[in-house]
Amino acid sequence: MKRSKLSLAAGFPLLLGACATAVPGAFTEPKAGFANVANQTSAAIGKRTAFAETQAENESLRKQVHSMVHRKTISADTAVQVALFNNRGLQASYANIGLSAAAAWQEATPENPIVSIGVLGIGAAELGAYRAIESMIATNILDAKTRKQRVALADVNFRAAQLDAVNDTLTLANQTRQAWINAVAAFEAVSYLNRAKATSDAGSELARKLGETGALNKAGQAREQAFNAELAGQVAQARLTATRAKENLTRLMGLWGTQVDYYVPDALPALPHSLGRMAALEAKALQNRVDLRVAKLGLEAQAAAFGLTEQTRLVTDLELIAGLEAERESENGDIKTETTPQFELEFAIPIYNTGKARMRKAELAYLQAANVLAEKAVNVRSEARGAESAYHASYKIARHYRDVLVPLRQTIEEEALLSYNGMITSTFELLTDTRQKLGASLEAANAKREFFIAQADLTAAIYGGGAGSEGGNGAGASLAAGGGAGH
Repeated sequence: MKRSKLSLAAGFPLLLGACATAVPGAFTEPKAGFANVANQTSAAIGKRTAFAETQAENESLRKQVHSMVHRKTISADTAVQVALFNNRGLQASYANIGLSAAAAWQEATPENPIVSIGVLGIGAAELGAYRAIESMIATNILDAKTRKQRVALADVNFRAAQLDAVNDTLTLANQTRQAWINAVAAFEAVSYLNRAKATSDAGSELARKLGETGALNKAGQAREQAFNAELAGQVAQARLTATRAKENLTRLMGLWGTQVDYYVPDALPALPHSLGRMAALEAKALQNRVDLRVAKLGLEAQAAAFGLTEQTRLVTDLELIAGLEAERESENGDIKTETTPQFELEFAIPIYNTGKARMRKAELAYLQAANVLAEKAVNVRSEARGAESAYHASYKIARHYRDVLVPLRQTIEEEALLSYNGMITSTFELLTDTRQKLGASLEAANAKREFFIAQADLTAAIYGGGAGSEGGNGAGASLAAGGGAGH
């Protein structure tokens, strides 16, 4: 009697099907998670945003942007809207949402079974050219058992990616608004400096002519000419500052080519007539700040990861292998087959690594996330209070310059002109009063800029996006500094 063995795998899809879960539609839909980002952005700052995935969508956005900026004087709201449509870094942030959705989709998909097939005893003619065929199917049971927890963790990461994108959107909006404020303030400053330069030119020319007649000594001539030369350098520096400020705005809006042919106003808008106090600002910030919600999701993610670690502390790899074993016997030319089910279980024995280190690491990661969240809550409250104080204080300062200092300098100039016409005041005294009045106007413009920056910071303190990001780092000046006017 001759004997051969045939082992045929017969997998167990029904057993695995009981552990499989459906993939949530939120992970598989086109532009997964972006609608949520767009809705939250609109609710916070009233602006639309777009995620372009195709050439047609990119072309449509390009045409919209071109029509909004090409050879037009743009407002702060227009600048922000263009940036949300056209900034490529923001598009990369939106793509990250899709990446996290794909990762969650992958976690929700059951692991593929592994099939092995072997042919033994090739050439055994009496048994049909082979002695045995062995085939097995191996499936990771631990993958099925922990899939629910892993999908929950992936979902937390997916929601965190959405909030990160919202925060990136708000940050870009705040940066663009402040860049527009700085650019316009720079151009407004240059307009005052140009007027001061014109006055200085007149004084310098008068000093030269009086010097030729001997009515003014060399020290007096040099004093006027030195001031004129100094002011010329300040005007040049102010124009350079303006060019840089506008270029920074252009960069944030993602413009290039003919799109850069746009203009900004010559001056910032007038101050509002009054300010209303915002009730419960801290509470609003705690409720709406996106970065605080990201920190909360970070804590939730660590909690989910901790549970998953606890489940897999001892058993880190568990596989079930199943198949069928068919034995063939050859006796007097007759072949008989006997089939028997076959199962194997494979797992790692936790002799050395009992999982204590991984549990300790998970515990500390959770503690770290909890402290990050607590610190963020304290910082959010502080930023809200600071932004509100800066908002009201900068408004009072700007009004002081506008309503007190500038009118006083205006009165002095007008009285000096009357004295000059009455031949009481000298020309140089009149020019000095005019310069001081222009200097006060420039200081008022700088104070107005600080107010609008503080206003942008107040919105960021409530919703997120970089509270206190720019502050006084822009185009402030005092009869020097600023930028080119309205170009």
